[in-house]
Amino acid sequence: MRISKMMSNPKVSVITTTYNDLDNLKRIIDLVKQQDYENIEHIIVDGASLDGTVEYLKELEQGTGRNIKWISEKDNGIFDAINKGIRLASGDIIGCCFDEFTRSSVITEMVAIIEKEKTDGVHADLLYMEGDKVVRTWKQGQGDIRFGWMPGHPTLYLRKQVYDKYGLYKPYYKVSADYEYMIRILKDKEVSLSYIPEILIKMSHGGTSTNGLKAYIRSLKEGHMALKENKISFAWFTDFCRILRVLIQFVR
Repeated sequence: MRISKMMSNPKVSVITTTYNDLDNLKRIIDLVKQQDYENIEHIIVDGASLDGTVEYLKELEQGTGRNIKWISEKDNGIFDAINKGIRLASGDIIGCCFDEFTRSSVITEMVAIIEKEKTDGVHADLLYMEGDKVVRTWKQGQGDIRFGWMPGHPTLYLRKQVYDKYGLYKPYYKVSADYEYMIRILKDKEVSLSYIPEILIKMSHGGTSTNGLKAYIRSLKEGHMALKENKISFAWFTDFCRILRVLIQFVR
């Protein structure tokens, strides 16, 4: 896709969704504040929590520090909430934060390589964690979506113009809307991604698509549906390659 000229200090919108998880939300807000990139807009999308989240966010409005936008209302799942965050975003680059950056320079590094290579976005390596234990190492490099490759969604930061062109997530995919979106934008190789071959995110294992065997099977079923919806030929072959790549991650 055609890349528009970027500013030397583009705004980055970081989206965090939450629901009745105030302690974890405070942790994530602190992690975003610790990033050394100055031009960050942190967008909090709350699903009408009843645990003091709204009161806490109102307190933040009265304080100083990073630019925080927030909304609190019922949603139709995490991907509907992310869509709300994207609509609120005024940044030139958009990503999500639900987990832990491995260092304070992560966003700075992401912006730098996008600008240097003049690409549409960036992705990197990540770890799946259970407490302090590493469960999986996601280290895929660059590849082709048809051969089971996909970026790690928590590491994926895209220019806003990608969302403007390709639209938002499809919430009827309850656990694989991120995979469907990546198929949609990457299948024709019009969206270019930079790659940082380093672990930049630690992700808690047991999320929407990794919470046990039942969730993983649903992820595979939705993933196959996403391939068919996007008219990927020999979808069964892509499914097989994707499963194989996941198994390799556990070996690592």
